Amino acid sequence: MYMKNSIGTMIMATSVALSACTQEAKNTDPAAPLIGPSEIHVPNGRMTPEVLNSLARVSDVKLSPDGSRLLYGVTYISIEQNKSNRELIVMNPDGTGKKQITHTPQSEQNAVWINGGKEIAFLSNESGNSQIWIMDPDGSNRRRVSDYPGGINGFVFSPDETKILFFSDIKYGQRTVDIYPDLPKATGRIVDDLMYKHWDEWTDAIPRPFVASFDGKSLGTATDIMEGEPYECPMKPFSGVEDLAWSPDGKTIAYASRKKTGLEYAISTNSDIYLYNLDTKETRNLTEGMMGYDTEPCFSPDGKYIAWISQERDGYESDKKRLFVADLATGEKQYLTDAFDYNTDHFQWLPDSRSLYFIACKEAITHIWQIDMDKNIRQITTGQYNYVDMDAASGKMVAIRQSMERPSEVYAVDPQSGEAAEISFDNKAILDQLTVGKCEPRWVKTTDGKQMLVWVIFPPNFDPNKKYPALLYCQGGPQSTVSQYFSYRWNFQIMAANDYIVVAPNRRGLPGFGQEWLEQISGDYGGQNMKDYLAAIDNVAKDPYVDENRLGAVGASYGGFSVYWLAGNHEKRFSAFVAHAGLFNLEQQYLETEEMWFANWDMGGPYWDKTNAKAQRTYANSPHRFVDKWDTPILITHGELDYRILASQGMAAFNAAKLRGIPAEMLIYPDENHWILRPQNGVLFQRVFFNWLDKWLKE
Repeated sequence: MYMKNSIGTMIMATSVALSACTQEAKNTDPAAPLIGPSEIHVPNGRMTPEVLNSLARVSDVKLSPDGSRLLYGVTYISIEQNKSNRELIVMNPDGTGKKQITHTPQSEQNAVWINGGKEIAFLSNESGNSQIWIMDPDGSNRRRVSDYPGGINGFVFSPDETKILFFSDIKYGQRTVDIYPDLPKATGRIVDDLMYKHWDEWTDAIPRPFVASFDGKSLGTATDIMEGEPYECPMKPFSGVEDLAWSPDGKTIAYASRKKTGLEYAISTNSDIYLYNLDTKETRNLTEGMMGYDTEPCFSPDGKYIAWISQERDGYESDKKRLFVADLATGEKQYLTDAFDYNTDHFQWLPDSRSLYFIACKEAITHIWQIDMDKNIRQITTGQYNYVDMDAASGKMVAIRQSMERPSEVYAVDPQSGEAAEISFDNKAILDQLTVGKCEPRWVKTTDGKQMLVWVIFPPNFDPNKKYPALLYCQGGPQSTVSQYFSYRWNFQIMAANDYIVVAPNRRGLPGFGQEWLEQISGDYGGQNMKDYLAAIDNVAKDPYVDENRLGAVGASYGGFSVYWLAGNHEKRFSAFVAHAGLFNLEQQYLETEEMWFANWDMGGPYWDKTNAKAQRTYANSPHRFVDKWDTPILITHGELDYRILASQGMAAFNAAKLRGIPAEMLIYPDENHWILRPQNGVLFQRVFFNWLDKWLKE
């Protein structure tokens, strides 16, 4: 919940948020076996927690400049070692010549082609912290080329590769020991402003961009391009190298930053695109007066234009993500996607500098599109899939595709016809053993007469003559589409494999169905979107193969809020609930969360403003106000490192259930944040999840 839900930033770094990755492997035990592809037997063709957490995670595909080879990363999981390891793979665009070019425990990241495709640059912790390394495309001649104190978190080479733009963390604010140097072992933190915490960390350091010369062997002296400014770049928590860009002539750096601190930072989403001149060291604001998020700057190949993603309204992180282009000579700005009522994600210029590829979700499927400067738009790919990453070079295109039935793999895509063919097959050995459940779209009429897309996922070997229990899946975000994603936590295939029919509605408040559908939820928590949930489960419960007396509701974050709310307002529909990291007491949440812009926009403002009808409606619908109506067993899970929705919310809900005499169980993780990232914790979650549901829906 409460996230800037960009596919370009979340999936590639993840998201996710929805597709949460495991903890990266650290070189702490040299004797431990190197983590590679899992050799696992799939019992009875059914997905299990062990199978789910053994699938390889494919990400970050890049074509060489001449389009002759591609590079991508694969994260392998070890449940036994309770960690993961990311390796790099190179192959031809038709899938031949595949080779894993790294075999280390350090998780190579940020890999890019350099030197015309003759070399690969990447990040590795091999030297003890994250530094830039270079190797040949076959993995040979591996050498470190940076030794920056504190490490490097991401980098971009200049077009002529004589400079490197990188970002590294710098100290932010004062520590207690700075104020009281005679108390070096004191652990207390002195806080005098917002935001002092974010997601799962205290705000003691912020990322900052630096530029240094590069002679092919080592970095020169680094220059802080925001020297003297107390601001972060890239922006936390999800932004990375996509918020940094070089002009083709190498004379200008574009970067995105929200130049605010403290309370002002906590209540605003107003970031801007800045242009830094390397010769004069002058900076100008390209998007002055554009009040929402402005992110992901990218120069056109001819250097005449710059494109970026822009949101219009300050404080509204789920505002429409618009594709903008500016003429650098005249300063004229053009809103390219004004006639396109959907978000624009990860984009790339075509060589003609007049057209761009981009990724967008429409009606819960995410595809690759093309738009030109005359605003002509065409959809390139089709089908019941999500394309979450893509790259094009020399007339070729590769992409990463997933669905509710299959995890991410690399595909070769024809940019004209949209035809796609899988070429990576990193999960083939496991998937060939699985029998997957079919996923069907269903349009359901809502209580206010609109049509809502609901995904219905059936158990493997589904028998329409049997009666199955069903699970209503409640989405988080709250503005995050139930699209064709493959999640490693809220995975519909493992639910189906346990003989549950899954009902996954795209209720009010989700993108991909136009701005009106998306924006309805703000200020209406506990309102129409809850009616949408009930319309979805009521519709599917009428099917002859659904046992209407064995229905459950599950969800995380805003989905956890939804479960808590439904627990007091379901009119005996459900027989079991599961809530993870959910909002239970909205008044408590308003003062506990960190990104106050979200609470102000979606909740309507503070609960003490009695003249604010929107806010008062929100708090009147807080789940904790309906505990007197709770009558159904509930499982509650939460992470104690979750600073977005504090674990106290889950603990309060659990205590309320027990005090009311409701059967309840709680699973608390002292070492997890808003997600569950460690492999064994993930397996534990699935075991407890299904033990609970089976107890109340099957016994």
